[in-house]
Amino acid sequence: METEHKLSELEDAITNEKRQAAREMQSEIWVDGMLEGIETDILADAAIATALEELVDESGEDAALAAIDEIRQRLVAGEFTRIRTLQ
Repeated sequence: METEHKLSELEDAITNEKRQAAREMQSEIWVDGMLEGIETDILADAAIATALEELVDESGEDAALAAIDEIRQRLVAGEFTRIRTLQ
């Protein structure tokens, strides 16, 4: 059982590393778009549409709908809200 637990922890760590790398790549692309004068809502629409197209191609519409539901729950929970402090 302990080997399975360690393997699960390793898999989680790898997944988290991949997520972090993907977010960093997306952030760089986002900045490039902003520097080109593309508005935030247009960048967001393009990013979401591209992600959903890829997910539908790879895993089908049900997987895409499940991903949307999960992201909505995370949004409602405040996961994407940046805490801003006034100076």
